[in-house]
Amino acid sequence: MPDADPSEQAEPQLSATEIAYGRFVPHQFLQLLGRPSILDVKLGDNVEKEITLLFSDIRNFTALSESILPAENFRFINSYLSTMEPMVTRHRGIIDKYIGDGIMALFAGSADDGVRSGIDMLRQLAIYNQGRLRAGYGQIRIGIGINTGLVMMGTVGGHQRMDSTVIGDAVNLASDLEDLTKRYSTPLVISAHTLHALRDPDAYCIRFLDRLQIKGRYQAQSVYEVFDADPEPLRRAKIDNRHGFERGLALYHLGRFDLALPLLQECLDAVPEDQVVRIYLGRCREHSGRAEEAGPKGMETGWRDDYALGIAELDSQHRELLARIARLIERTGRGEDRLSELLDDLAACVGRHFEAEESLMARHRYPFTREHLAQHVTFRRFLAELRDEIGSAGQDRLYLRFRMQLRLADWQINHIAKSDFHLGKFLTRAGVG
Repeated sequence: MPDADPSEQAEPQLSATEIAYGRFVPHQFLQLLGRPSILDVKLGDNVEKEITLLFSDIRNFTALSESILPAENFRFINSYLSTMEPMVTRHRGIIDKYIGDGIMALFAGSADDGVRSGIDMLRQLAIYNQGRLRAGYGQIRIGIGINTGLVMMGTVGGHQRMDSTVIGDAVNLASDLEDLTKRYSTPLVISAHTLHALRDPDAYCIRFLDRLQIKGRYQAQSVYEVFDADPEPLRRAKIDNRHGFERGLALYHLGRFDLALPLLQECLDAVPEDQVVRIYLGRCREHSGRAEEAGPKGMETGWRDDYALGIAELDSQHRELLARIARLIERTGRGEDRLSELLDDLAACVGRHFEAEESLMARHRYPFTREHLAQHVTFRRFLAELRDEIGSAGQDRLYLRFRMQLRLADWQINHIAKSDFHLGKFLTRAGVG
């Protein structure tokens, strides 16, 4: 009988090795790096991508783990993580790493994949908790934070030990959002970046949660609660009271605590289980009687030198855009008429600016043109929606002012500081000045 070909014996072993490595470094991660096999990966390999990041964590895990034996702890963690993993992979997600009881997942397809995964994780958790109760254990709670943005994906470490990782400001913000779920007693929080990247935000149960000054960022970040996975009675009650809730939050952020308090009290009377309303009511009562001296916080609209890209044409247009937005917001707050004319002027200014940016992106083959154009589409949609709101009879001008702050000023400043800054760096390297 002839000797077996050594290459034929090696192939099954190599395949098994590839499968084993895939449990530590996902094949999808290698595909995003442009590497067909783990054997092709080198230290320092990296690629820049726009992705959606999901961080989740078990609440009070330290206290829980201290109450059981180490072996039981490992069984519990693996039981929980095995339950959550399919909720990520079914939505084309990659589990980048398990951090103890936490999960860091990546979604390169769309922001919708990340948000649907978060919703399914919470729904699956409800089923998992039923099993824990039947077995005589207590229920567990988790928090999930989701953000979308540009990151660097690659390998780090040394020549003897390296790991795959994702780095960038978008990663840090996603982790911060997961931590915020503790403060607001709500399980799923997303950034404005993720909200605006959704194909149809109205397909989800989402409501504005807060404007936060997150460490290391000079511009306030808007964050939102996704409550699709809430128990049905609570979910329906939040939907029914969403407008009053968001009007109350708008007045709170404008410093009108006297007007916000009765609106929020109505919301709590209608939905006593709504912990976010309780938090805001407590804040309003702390400011009771000081409405005039407090005033709105962090309502930035004007130009700052920090926003400069070093490209004269774009910097000039950004200054003009922010000045027009500030004028529109100011006159809205004063209750002036003829806002449609100001919005027309702003829309024309936006059109000129976007045309200039899009021409530069096309001329210099900017690699993230598609993602950048999608953001322009979002802003144009905001302008169209605000035009309808301005024309609506009986529109609350303070609420409308706050909506403009979120959708025009905050959006534009964050867009300049993130997406336009990235574009500016690329164009500068290409010789544009």
